[in-house]
Order: sequence, then structure tokens, then C-alpha cells
Amino acid sequence: MKRLRWPRWMPIDPYVLLLLGTVGLAALLPARGTGADVASGASTFAIAFLFFLYGARLSTREAMDGLRHWRLHVTVLACTFVVFPLLGLAARGLVPVLLTDPLYQGLLFLTLVPSTIQSSIAFTSIARGNVPAAICAGSFSSLAGIVLTPLLAAALLGNSGGGFSADSVVKIVLQLLVPFVAGQVLRRWIGGFVARHKKVLGLVDRGSILLVVYTAFSEGMVQGIWHQVSPVRLAGLLVVEAVLLAVMLLLTWYGARALGFGRADRIAIQFAGSKKSLASGLPMASVLFGAHASLAVLPLMLFHQMQLMVCAVIAKRRAHDPEATAPGEPATASRPAAGTGPRCR
Repeated sequence: MKRLRWPRWMPIDPYVLLLLGTVGLAALLPARGTGADVASGASTFAIAFLFFLYGARLSTREAMDGLRHWRLHVTVLACTFVVFPLLGLAARGLVPVLLTDPLYQGLLFLTLVPSTIQSSIAFTSIARGNVPAAICAGSFSSLAGIVLTPLLAAALLGNSGGGFSADSVVKIVLQLLVPFVAGQVLRRWIGGFVARHKKVLGLVDRGSILLVVYTAFSEGMVQGIWHQVSPVRLAGLLVVEAVLLAVMLLLTWYGARALGFGRADRIAIQFAGSKKSLASGLPMASVLFGAHASLAVLPLMLFHQMQLMVCAVIAKRRAHDPEATAPGEPATASRPAAGTGPRCR
């Protein structure tokens, strides 16, 4: 009997359907009382374990080698933590025409979140880009975001997020950075096990995110905040996010070309520099926004689905570009430039 597979023509990732189903479950059966406390504790542990696995997977030598290709990583970090936030601030003019103030706060928070790791690597690979650079760029962005995202949120969102403080930064560092460092320390003994069971552990990645989504949206249902979002406002949010994604995809591609990067590096920059991480954003939002986290992460969840659909199409088209190399041939490298060294490998 043949295994059932998700149709390739289907534009929606099956995992996104699981996310939507989790939101529906939280709407019908939200966690309350003791159940909410248990779900909150479990989601905190799950995300900490997720970042522990990130640390165990990333080779320290690869990370250090990746620093030699600093121009690419600085470009991705600038797109993630400078250009994105500037566009988020510019969207303030859309309130109250298209967005309500709470939705705008969530949109602005979205622009402060670090880049993805898994999807950036996957799309870069499909498009025949610089996969090692995408691995390093996503990892560096996630680590930088542990500190930069709460600091930027404190500066740009102020008290509107529900309690930005040094304590919030400490909580995020303890939940994300400390487990990552622990994974790095123990990688010598568990790295092989993690590599051999990456498919099974991948379920842990996705399961932990589903648990955080359920916890966040359960809190939103209990607090009764969903009456604040109308279908018209949701449609306006989708339009704004579509424009935001389009602008970033164009800026990362043509901006990287203007900076002298070759095709393979431009692909890595485009996919790593135009995306936002649900895995990092959800736990940060739960710490920074508290009971209002469900409304704050709504823009991030919508953007996550949108970026997956659009980037999947772009990656497949990039794979058939005339300048794409044939399978098995080395990808085109950037032309020599000051500060450009070997890729992370």
C-alpha cells in the first residue's frame, strides 16, 4: 500500500492546518484554572527543550567558521532587526484606517522577531542557494533575537506590550539562551544521537509550538479579547502583511545584488532576511504580553503562513533560473569583496 502524501499542488502547509486546528481547540476548550497553569508550565519547558535541541544540533566549529562570511550575516541581521522594524514603525500611519491599535502592536512585534532556521534552510536548498550560509544566518539571528527582540520591544512598544522590563529580558534569556548554551556544552555527548533521530525530534519542534499556541490562545479566550477583532480588520491586516512581505522579498534580493553577492548568497539572504520565526516569537510574546499574547501573536501566525506559501513558490522558480547550477555542481559564490570569507561549512 502506498503511503498517503500531502498533494504538492496544495498551497497550504499541513502544519499550518494543525496550527489553525490548535487555535480552534483553544476556542472550544480553553485551558482554565489549574489546567491553564499546567499548560503554561508545559509550554515553557517545551520551548526550553526546543532551544536545547537547537544548541545540540549546531556545530560550534561551523558557527565559528560562519563568522568569516560576516558580510552575509550582517546583511541578514540588518534586514531582520533594522529594515523590518523601520517598516513596522511606518505602518503606524495605518491606524485606525486599516488596523486597530492592538493589531498594530502585534504587527510591530512581528517585525522585531528573529529569522527562521528550518524554513530558511529548506527553501534555500530547494532554490539551490548557499545552504550552509542559511544555517548560520538563521542560527545567528535566533541567538541575537533573544536579546535584541525584547530590547527593541521595550524601546518601540514601551508599556503597551504589558510589562517590558529587565525581568522580561532575563526570563527570555533563561528560557531560550541558557538551554541553547546547555545544548552546545552537551553536544559532544548527545550530538550524534540528535543527528540520528532528527526526524523524530522534529516532531518535538512542531509539537512544542502547537502547545505554546494552545496556551496563548486559551488565555485570550479566557480574557475575552477576540471581540476586538472583526473580519474587516483581519482583512486589512492580511493586506498590510502581504505588502510587508513583498517589500522585504524585493529588498533582500535586489539589495543583495547591489551589495555584490552572488546568486547562491542572494538566495540565502532573501529567505533568511525576509522571514520571521514562530518558534522564537511565540515564547517571547507570552513573556512580554502576558494575557494579551494571543492577540499579539495573531499577526505573526498569519505572516508565518503567508511567508511559507509565497517562499515555496519562489524557491521552486529559483531552482529553474537560467543561472542555477545543475544538480551536483557547486553553487555560484559571491564575487570577492572586502570582508567576505569562506562559507560556514
